[in-house]
Order: sequence, then structure tokens, then C-alpha cells
Amino acid sequence: MTGMPVAVLPGRRARTDGAVRLGSLAVLWLALLLVAYWWIAAGGVQELGGWATGLTSIGRLTGLGSAVLLLAQVVLMARVPVLEAAFGQDRLARIHRLTGFTSFNLMLAHLVTITWGYAAGELGRTPATLWDLTLHYPGMLLAVGGTIALCLTVLTSIRAVRRRLRYESWHLLHLYAYLGVGLALPHQLWTGQEFLASTGRTVFWWTAWAVAAATVLVYRIGVPVWRNGRHRLRVTAVVPESDGIVSVYVGGRRLDRLRVEAGQFFAWRFLDRPGWTRANPYSLSAAPDGRGLRITVQDAGDGSAALSSLQPGTRVLVEGPYGRMSPRARTQRKIALIGAGVGVTPLRALAEGLDYAPGDAVLVQRYTDRPLFPDEFQKLWHERGLSLLTLPGARRRPDSWFGAGVPAYDDLQALLHWIPDIAERDVYLCGPEAWTDLVRSTLTAAGLPAERLHLETFKW
Repeated sequence: MTGMPVAVLPGRRARTDGAVRLGSLAVLWLALLLVAYWWIAAGGVQELGGWATGLTSIGRLTGLGSAVLLLAQVVLMARVPVLEAAFGQDRLARIHRLTGFTSFNLMLAHLVTITWGYAAGELGRTPATLWDLTLHYPGMLLAVGGTIALCLTVLTSIRAVRRRLRYESWHLLHLYAYLGVGLALPHQLWTGQEFLASTGRTVFWWTAWAVAAATVLVYRIGVPVWRNGRHRLRVTAVVPESDGIVSVYVGGRRLDRLRVEAGQFFAWRFLDRPGWTRANPYSLSAAPDGRGLRITVQDAGDGSAALSSLQPGTRVLVEGPYGRMSPRARTQRKIALIGAGVGVTPLRALAEGLDYAPGDAVLVQRYTDRPLFPDEFQKLWHERGLSLLTLPGARRRPDSWFGAGVPAYDDLQALLHWIPDIAERDVYLCGPEAWTDLVRSTLTAAGLPAERLHLETFKW
């Protein structure tokens, strides 16, 4: 890197990302409107005039909406690079959560209303009708299995439940969503009135299912297999950074052709232990240089605990790179990097990988006992002009993101004292979720536009 000022105002990549976001959301809404139009054209509104027919009609409409959103879920889970780059992990996660719970609620409404309607609107006959449908309608037994799999996925996605699960367990259970979607397919295409009413509708649904399946096969299976076969990654060294934190260095073939940017992350599998099939997401902690990669990981009581015992030569499989918290998101000449604990790892990579003039970049590092990468940050200060601000010690109070050593100013006053032009910068933020929520509130109060805050709350 030259350290010279560069033009970083929104360019072709920003316009492309904006077009992808607008286009993908438009496609989703158009698909929902199209199936609603087909429902109306088939007399769905008129059928609302009767009790039993109205229940059946509502069941068809909710089923159609659930099917569209379910396919959107599959595409969101497929890690399609163009969507990853345009939306970023946090935004995709919010959309994924919204469409997932909405699709699930519509699916339950479909199940209840369609069965109730087939029972001639008599609530007492509904259980028997459901049993009859399950046993005698084509694909219904598979659909029941799919519903159970989707219920399991949704249950483990509830925040209170997810917090009690290890990451690996949650990730494995979450993959049951693919099973649920696959088991639902025969029922919808064999017996769904709105799927079979015309050639155009049949083509639409088969095409939609095929596209969703193709995204999974290509981006969750095909691309990772090809990429790992091409680069053949292996551990080259494991270096302790502090208590419970290690850096893992990885080398491979033709890494200069691996399209990855500072600030991004991979899903990692180390092939030296049981459970290697479950990947863990870790950010790069150094800018990629075409010769090797580095991650820095804290022992969090899951698969990360065993990384300190990795041996050089251990084979590594990766999926990715993922994430938009990279140079791609940058729009301003000046930047601020704000991180806490091991959350500073992607910021360390960005401090090296971003281009900036001396004084245009500031790093705010929050830590309790010892800072990470002190010598490396000092080198960046000396060679690149990176400004450094450290916030040591335990948090001074629950509603503050500063350490106890900070004078008794409120967070906003302190931030504006140290970085008066914070609202004119791009801000990259990483750390524990509760902590980043406090930082976000302070940045908003300081006048930082939401589009200049780059935050991804994945696990490091």
C-alpha cells in the first residue's frame, strides 16, 4: 500500500451493489404480487363470501405466499456472492430472519385454514380431515416431515433458544431447513391448485424451484469444492497472542488468485479432529497478500478451543470469502475503526488493507486486560500514519462502552472530543453485540448516517 490519498467516493461497485439490492427486492415483491394475482384470477376473492370456501381460499393464498418466501430463504442461505457483496451479512441476516418467520407463520396459517376449509368449516372435523389428507393425498406424508424439519429450524432460530446452543449445534440444526424445503416440494407441485392451473404457472414454479436448488448446488457445494481443490490450504503456524487467543497462519497454492479483501471472513474446517464437518466463521486478521492468510481466534468453548493444538500441515477447508465489511463498503476519504476484544481482528486487517493518508484513519481499541496486536498497530502508526486510541479497563458502567479509565464524560462528549469529525467518516465496527449496540447509539447521536456504519455481528 502506498499510504497516499485515493478517491474513494461511490463508484461502479457501489452503483452495482445498489442495483442488485433494488433488483433482488423487486423480484421478490413481483413474485408475491404475481401469485396473489393468480389467486384473484382463480376466484379467490369471490370464495371469501362463504365460510368453508373462504377458509380454503385463505389457505391457498397463505400457502402461495409461504412458498415464495420459502424459496427466497433458500437463496438467502445459499451464500450467492452477488447478494453477499451487495447486502452484507447483517442486512442479509435481518432479511433472512424476517422472511423466515413470515414464511413459517404463513405456512402454519395455510395448514390450519386449508384443513379447516376441507372439513367444511367444522372445527370438530378438522383433526380427522388432517389425518385423512396426510394419509391419502400425494406427497402429504413428505410434507409433514418437511413441516417438522422447518419447525425445528425456526425453534432453534429464536434468540433465547439460540443463545443456549453451541454454534456448531445450531449450524447443524439450521441445515434442516434444506430438508424441510425439499420434502415440501412434491406436495406443492403434485396437489397445489395454484401450481397446476396453467402451463405458465407450472413453468413459473418449476423454474423458481430449479433456480433455488441451483444456487445451493453451485454456491454451497460446487464453488467451495472447486476453490479448495484449487488452493489446497494447510496450516503453516499457530502463534499464541494472549491468554486464550491464538493466530492461525494458513498457506496454499495460487493464493494470489483468491478473490478476498481485508475485513472479510471464511467458514473454516480444520481436518484434524472429529466434527470437522461443522464450519466456524472467522475473520481474517491480516490483509491478504497473495501468499498466506491469518485468522485470530478466542477460545469460546466450542471448536475454537482446539485451534491452539493445530499442527503445521493440517489440511484446511474453507467456504467464502463472505462479508461486506471491507474496502467495498467505503465511501469517504476518512475512516474510523472501532473494536472491542477479539472483535478488533477484522479491523486489524482493514487497517493494513485500506488505503489512506496519514491522519485519515483512526483506530479505537477497547480491551479489558491486554490489547491485541499492539506491536502491529504501532508499526501501522509509524509507517502508515494510523491514529491510535486505546480504551483499557473494565466498562465503567453498563450503559457505557468506554473503559473505567475514561474521564466522567458521557460517551457522546468523549467520542466527539477525540474524533470531532466522526460524522464525516466511514466507521467500521466490531465487537460483542451488546457493546456494539451502545456504540451504534452514540454514533447515531453524533450524526453519523446509517449508510456509513459498517457492522457485521458474525462470530469471530
